Amino acid sequence: MNSLGFDKKKQDTKVVVAMSGGVDSSVAAAMLKKEGYDVLGITLRLYNQGRVNKSKSCCAGQDIEDAKKIAKQFDFPHFVYDYQDKFYSGVIDNFVETYAKGETPVPCIKCNQTVKFHDLLNEAKKNKADTLVTGHYARRIGNQNSKLFKAVDKNKDQSYFLFATLRDQLDYIRFPLGDYLKSEIRDIAKELNLKVQNKPDSQDICFVTTNSYRDLLNALRPDLNIPGNFLDMKGNIIGKHKGITNYTVGQRKGLGIGGYKDPLYVININKKENSVYLGEEKFLQKSIVYLRNVNWLSEKNIKSKIKCSAKIRSTQQEAPGILEFNDKYCTFTFDERITSTSPGQACVFYLKDQVLGGGWITKSI
Repeated sequence: MNSLGFDKKKQDTKVVVAMSGGVDSSVAAAMLKKEGYDVLGITLRLYNQGRVNKSKSCCAGQDIEDAKKIAKQFDFPHFVYDYQDKFYSGVIDNFVETYAKGETPVPCIKCNQTVKFHDLLNEAKKNKADTLVTGHYARRIGNQNSKLFKAVDKNKDQSYFLFATLRDQLDYIRFPLGDYLKSEIRDIAKELNLKVQNKPDSQDICFVTTNSYRDLLNALRPDLNIPGNFLDMKGNIIGKHKGITNYTVGQRKGLGIGGYKDPLYVININKKENSVYLGEEKFLQKSIVYLRNVNWLSEKNIKSKIKCSAKIRSTQQEAPGILEFNDKYCTFTFDERITSTSPGQACVFYLKDQVLGGGWITKSI
């Protein structure tokens, strides 16, 4: 069995590598080529610059050129496919509409769902590849009914963004960087003399190229900036806001509300009322999150209650609690209260290092 888990020689194993033009995917492609695999690089052009002026995105011109240079340097074919419209409909439009509903989106997960592990995966199969390889920091174990685990480098772990990967997709995909530290990948890039060895890591939301996502929202949908009322937790009007898309749950800065003994935070956003509720930090603390569209990756059957841990942001440490399923809804109850939960966020479940699955938050109490 070769290093990617196939029962045939490396030179007979066709591998499509999703190449963003960054260090991680470039190292993955170069490593596999040097190991003797039949490598094909694919880069998706994801951004239509005509829709928003003076902006660029992931897989923009320079990134595509960088991917091409790596393919030429290591002598493997490289294709560029235009997926701009699909990226907009599946990721950017969803990003805007989620904020328009007063919720908090996680576009990197949507990109994996609608582009990378759907369209790009299909392109890999069209090219008769045995697997699709990405530069994600995560680990999968097994070839059938594969399991998803955190990366060895916990500081770079991206398993949170992969919870929505379907079982059959997980069986097909490989994450060769999951067993490495980021520092080791940088060292390998230098050893291989990659042209992108010193390229900075990409930002979290690749299509937001300014300091604020609000600039993008205002450029795409200025009609969403409908002024409304700031309300306190008793429903009293305490000020005016500039439009609900300019605020997220947990936000403290930029509210323009002063004169209170304790700092005020965004506690809730009500689209129907076009109102933003402000209150003290204690009102952000929640114990239970309600979830929809749960994707279950564990090999174990779903029980009515499961003791595990979960987190609602990729950068936080998961916290213990109880995951509960019934006919009407799914909930996760944290042992201790957490702060700044918001509809639209993902809640991902873990059992030690294994990703059990996850779902999208609809409300929290």
